[in-house]
Amino acid sequence: MAHFVLDSYAMLAYFRNEDGREKIEQLLNDAVADKHELYMSCLNAGEVYYMAYRKDGADKAALVWKALQQFPLHITEVDMAFTHKAANLKARYKLSYADAFAAALTISKKAVLITGDNEFEALSKEANFKVKYL
Repeated sequence: MAHFVLDSYAMLAYFRNEDGREKIEQLLNDAVADKHELYMSCLNAGEVYYMAYRKDGADKAALVWKALQQFPLHITEVDMAFTHKAANLKARYKLSYADAFAAALTISKKAVLITGDNEFEALSKEANFKVKYL
């Protein structure tokens, strides 16, 4: 079974009805049908919430938070070992701290990261890192 990691860019595109929304919707529907597994780190889920709050307000952010918990999405908790993996990527590559968590989760799950953020190009030569752009 295939594994995919969704970063905040992908989920915000979905919630804001931006380019790539239909691809995320299809991934969510396919996950419901057990065609693959979807993952997101709790740190990236928090990023989706605060970005929705800042742009769209508290009410919309509350709906986003509730939806994230109801979607067929495995929200991965962050512990010291996982944080170390993400921090190591952040130290070696030019990417945001939150993106380092999405990348670390992608590598650890042997998954494909789904994003529209070209910042991940920096990891193109990182072993076991795969990305698909919206």
